[in-house]
Amino acid sequence: MLYIFGGLPGTGKSTLASALASELRAPYLRVDVVEQAMRVAGGKVDGPEGYIVCYEIARQNLILGLDVIADTVNPIHYTRQAWRNVAESLAIPFVEIEVVCSDECTHKHRITTRTTDIPGFTLPTWSEVKNRHYEAWDRDHIVIDTAHQTVTESWMSLREQLSLKKLAT
Repeated sequence: MLYIFGGLPGTGKSTLASALASELRAPYLRVDVVEQAMRVAGGKVDGPEGYIVCYEIARQNLILGLDVIADTVNPIHYTRQAWRNVAESLAIPFVEIEVVCSDECTHKHRITTRTTDIPGFTLPTWSEVKNRHYEAWDRDHIVIDTAHQTVTESWMSLREQLSLKKLAT
């Protein structure tokens, strides 16, 4: 199974995606880590390079029969379709999960007070997050709104919705 996470920075996406990867003991592909490693290696990241690397690593792990957790902002229809294409090309099921924070004050507070866990990585500012191009999702997907929930409550909501999705298939 390919678990495709998306959502703006500061919504709790990486917290939930990494928790799922830990529970499933699945490879965790975080595009921020990949792109920062590319920068450290002297590469320039100004387009889809990090996503393309993640798509191919996901493909290899799915071929091995492993579940894969993809953690990216996934802001546009093109990137979302590219993730689906990885799974569909291998006839592997996938689930799309958008993590949102519907309360702007809470979201801003998270952005302005968080610290990075990636050495050398520069977190986006509130202005950069607010002004980021992010297209509305046009397909059925799981939505987790972390605005007025604890991390544990958001995690339980994700697990419940994933269980319901599995029952429906």
